[in-house]
Amino acid sequence: MPTINATFETRREAELAIEHLVQEHGIDRDDVQFGTEGDQNSAGTEASGADNETELEAGTEDEAALNGRIALTVTIDSEEAAESVQEVLEEYGGDDVTIEG
Repeated sequence: MPTINATFETRREAELAIEHLVQEHGIDRDDVQFGTEGDQNSAGTEASGADNETELEAGTEDEAALNGRIALTVTIDSEEAAESVQEVLEEYGGDDVTIEG
């Protein structure tokens, strides 16, 4: 079973990639592992989406931590699907995309 790994600058990019894989490519959500690259909780290395400061708020100490990249691992049943999964991860901002197995 091939495993595809990628890292993302923002949690939003990773979540969009997951949704695309699940909805458009039929990947089972249980086959996607999502977390941080390191051992600290993190929203990525760049603020995005709801993490961005707005004109209405100046930010608080409760903002999401930007402690490191988001790691994503997708396990699939066929080698034929590996290339399309890789393309989706790269399209949505995945870096260091590798295929193992």
